[in-house]
Amino acid sequence: MSTAEVALNLKGKAAFYAMLAALHALSLLPDFVLYPLGIAGGWLGYLLDRGHIRVGLRNLAFAFPDKSERERRRILRASYLNLGRSAAEYIRLGGFFYRRLKRRVKYNRFEYWAEMNRRYPGKGAVILTAHVGNFELLPGAHALHGYPITLVHHTQRFLAGDALMTYVRERTGVKVIRKHAAARAVLKSLREGELVGITFDQNAKRSEAIFVPFFGELAATSSGLARLVAIAEVPVVPVFLLRERNRHSHRIEILDEIPIKRSDDPRADIEENTRRFNRTIEDFARRHPTQFLWTHRRYRTRPRGMPPVYD
Repeated sequence: MSTAEVALNLKGKAAFYAMLAALHALSLLPDFVLYPLGIAGGWLGYLLDRGHIRVGLRNLAFAFPDKSERERRRILRASYLNLGRSAAEYIRLGGFFYRRLKRRVKYNRFEYWAEMNRRYPGKGAVILTAHVGNFELLPGAHALHGYPITLVHHTQRFLAGDALMTYVRERTGVKVIRKHAAARAVLKSLREGELVGITFDQNAKRSEAIFVPFFGELAATSSGLARLVAIAEVPVVPVFLLRERNRHSHRIEILDEIPIKRSDDPRADIEENTRRFNRTIEDFARRHPTQFLWTHRRYRTRPRGMPPVYD
């Protein structure tokens, strides 16, 4: 059984195939219809999604304490519209003619991979990324360009939706590893010279978390990535997909590898390296705030004794 498979009951299979059929049917719509529908969905989300709006504004207050609430709302509104456009593109990715999306995605600094191959011959690399731009398009576009990637995936509660997400990713050439079984599979992939993508801007469970700053506030962050990197001794390269100004095209931004601290104190190294991973994502989100996902409860798990961030 593949690490990406989930067991669906009859009801779950029916839901999966119904959603798959809907994606294919909607993908027949032309762009001049599909994109406005996505934008309308983003507007509706911003107007009606009160709970997540409160979460987003709270997160933006941490990120931009010097900005007014009006400016933060403008950023949050733009973030919702980006999600709407991304939803329209997800229909393209999951439906007919999905390979055409390859033409809409270009690279910035693609030659950096050649440098990494010279620097780390025979080794894989960890791709550190986050929910920026059309984050679902990043691994698929990279694979469609002929460079397969392995993606660590956290299983969703709605299993039919999870199966659909996995289907869409795998059809483009992305290999999916379930998070609950990730450590051994990720190490194997890295030792075989593969690129392993990890989305690193989500709240971590207390059992696996260390608390390091994110936008100046302590955030429960998984220590697993730093532990894996220490074992595999591979580079960590930040890669993000940004939407261009024309709103329909994208570019994959490849940043310099993150320096990894290795000393005689492994626990201190794990904390410092996790701090560096967070800081990289934070810096990128500050530069492109309208394309970052602000509505995740990033500070849901709190250090013991500290009050909750979200009501």
